[in-house]
Amino acid sequence: MSEPERYDIAIVGGGMVGATLAVALAPLKLRVVLIEAVAHDSAAQPSFDERTTALSNGSRRILETIGVWPGLEGAASTIRKIHVSDQGRFGFARIDAAEQGLLAMGYVVPNRVLGEALWARLPSRSLRVFCPAEVAQVTAVHDGVLLDIKQEGSVSRVTAHLVVAADGMQSAVRSAFGVDTEVRDYEQTAVITTILPQRFHEQVAYERFTADGPLALLPLEGGRCTLVLTLSPESAAAALQWSDTDFIAEVQRRFGFRLGRFLKVGRRVSYPLSLHRAQRTSEGRCVIIGNAAQSLHPVAGMGFNLGLRDVASLAELLADGHEQPAFDAGGPQLLAAYDQWRKADRGSVIAFTDGLVRLFSAPLLSIRGLRDLGLLAFDLLPPAKAALSRLSTGANGRVPKLARGVALSSGDPS
Repeated sequence: MSEPERYDIAIVGGGMVGATLAVALAPLKLRVVLIEAVAHDSAAQPSFDERTTALSNGSRRILETIGVWPGLEGAASTIRKIHVSDQGRFGFARIDAAEQGLLAMGYVVPNRVLGEALWARLPSRSLRVFCPAEVAQVTAVHDGVLLDIKQEGSVSRVTAHLVVAADGMQSAVRSAFGVDTEVRDYEQTAVITTILPQRFHEQVAYERFTADGPLALLPLEGGRCTLVLTLSPESAAAALQWSDTDFIAEVQRRFGFRLGRFLKVGRRVSYPLSLHRAQRTSEGRCVIIGNAAQSLHPVAGMGFNLGLRDVASLAELLADGHEQPAFDAGGPQLLAAYDQWRKADRGSVIAFTDGLVRLFSAPLLSIRGLRDLGLLAFDLLPPAKAALSRLSTGANGRVPKLARGVALSSGDPS
């Protein structure tokens, strides 16, 4: 067999997080290979399906700094306000971008548009792409990792100093490096669709907690909204079979009439909800990012934004270090620096999201009363709103350069 091709970085997974990393590394003098199992323009691509993604301001800045945002801006809907309520209770909270001194609280982007914009920006010179292809075997070798890549019946071999596991919640690469995950099954399923309300949404995102699970409405262009309806697995299976009339009636019962009557609903899809958390964010010569590192409940819309900060942090460490003498992209110094950087941000976002699910799933009246008081207090306390804004953008700790609008380059000084 011929000698394997040699690379500095091998990114396994070309979904939203993996593709973003490939684009972010483009300005650096690194040889990168990207391996993705499903064609990016395929209807079966799980990262670029019919869902939408809520981007924080920090995430928008990352995408803007690496040149992806212009391909998204026309399809992005601005979130100017967030309204949180508890069905049948008096507690509610509102967050207004203008009150926080911001142009927007975030943006809603269709996943397919995001996927197209990312793949259109993949560099042609410094990047080798295997797609559709899958990693058949991972083997540790001297100063690197050997990957056997299966594509159209043939096997290619590459070596890389660093392997990045960006291959999702069921990451085969993470497993190959012996990293287990902690799993908490929320026993909930998200039913996701597009719905058209009678009144214009005024760029407000709604999060409404009900006895059966949270309901989110995110503003889209043309007055439509993305609906994320959380149900028990049994109810979700039934909801997929309901007529449009019955489905709209149930959503109306849960949400109320703040936006008038719901007029039309699109195709419905469902996804089981759980918390998956890798026990470590690196192992050997592997860094674990995005859903391979942590897959969150969508209740606060923080999962992809957290994954983008994984990307921005790793890219910055590689930019700062790769022209130093004897720099090793997969060496213990870089991996330790990555683990330390991501620890606080990752831990706080996971704890917040999981705590929110637990708090608003609690049936006890005493707890429901406390959370109503909490929502009211939050609504009245500007510092609490500012703290949540910082948490959602990762601004409580070290903020990556890309999230501050600072471009990376070879030999970039820290």
